[in-house]
Amino acid sequence: MSVPHDHAVNAVTQRLSYEELVGLLESIFLRHGTSMEVARVLAENCAGAERDGAHSHGVFRMPGYVSTLNSGWVNGKAVPVVEDVASGFVRVDASNGFAQPALAAGRTLLVEKARSAGIAVMAIRNSHHFAALWPDVEPFAYEGLVALSVVNSMTCVVPHGADRPLFGTNPIAFAAPRAGAEPIVFDLATSAIAHGDVQIAARKGERLPPGMGVDSLGQPTQDPKAILEGGALLPFGGHKGSALSMMVELLAAALTGGNFSFEFDWSNHPGAKTPWTGQLLIVIDPSKAAGQSFAERSQELVRQMHAVGLRRLPGDRRHRERAKSLAEGIALDAQTLAQLQELAGN
Repeated sequence: MSVPHDHAVNAVTQRLSYEELVGLLESIFLRHGTSMEVARVLAENCAGAERDGAHSHGVFRMPGYVSTLNSGWVNGKAVPVVEDVASGFVRVDASNGFAQPALAAGRTLLVEKARSAGIAVMAIRNSHHFAALWPDVEPFAYEGLVALSVVNSMTCVVPHGADRPLFGTNPIAFAAPRAGAEPIVFDLATSAIAHGDVQIAARKGERLPPGMGVDSLGQPTQDPKAILEGGALLPFGGHKGSALSMMVELLAAALTGGNFSFEFDWSNHPGAKTPWTGQLLIVIDPSKAAGQSFAERSQELVRQMHAVGLRRLPGDRRHRERAKSLAEGIALDAQTLAQLQELAGN
């Protein structure tokens, strides 16, 4: 474990390499009941989010993972069942386990089908997703593929025009290769703000911008605690975000055989935090398309976006944070590091 040279920071911050953080998180997952395979996948996912500055889905999530595993709500040793059901369709039953190990189990078959047929779909059901969605699609872009994924979550968003929550935050993630540069990747919740960001704001005592959510009486509020304690989030863009959230419910739950955001009941599992839903991935091989290289076309689009004044692309900040973390280490404050070490039993 390396320590920063700045002595003023040294007293409150330590820096871990990505591998060191993965090892620490892996030990936490193993201690709280996962298999080695599940621990490795989840640890890499969580450490990657922290490395890339996606703090709402980084080590901030570890207490939630632990309390969920301890509650018996999710099977940390689940073995996914991969089904080859059609020329361009892979079906995976996560067996009440986490979605990322299910994706890992069926990934090779999914890529083979996408390269053969030009497009392939993976439908994951009976799964728990508690992480950022962009890590699920970004690796495909590094292989020259285009990937789109959707996942639904627990009920916490009021559909536009309604007066009670029904949808989840229901994110959409997309990744595409780009010639001579990092891939284009974005991950956005169809809610006005991610649930994790609301939790972080509440912890810090910060107020939210207008239009993010409502309190328990359905009244607009900028108080994150009011949203978390009986309130709800709003969709982004009014009826447009609401329509996209509905689409995610249909693709991630109805199409996969997973639960809608409102269909599961975790009341008998105090401490459960992970939504038990479904996930859909669509992977396309752009080499099957006619004309100029897709990656070159992607770069031309970016070039034109920059030409009209756009300075920041989706994912740019993550790549900058990743480069910094890999060079200097991943910064964790002393309190957070101590909490992780306690969870690991160190």
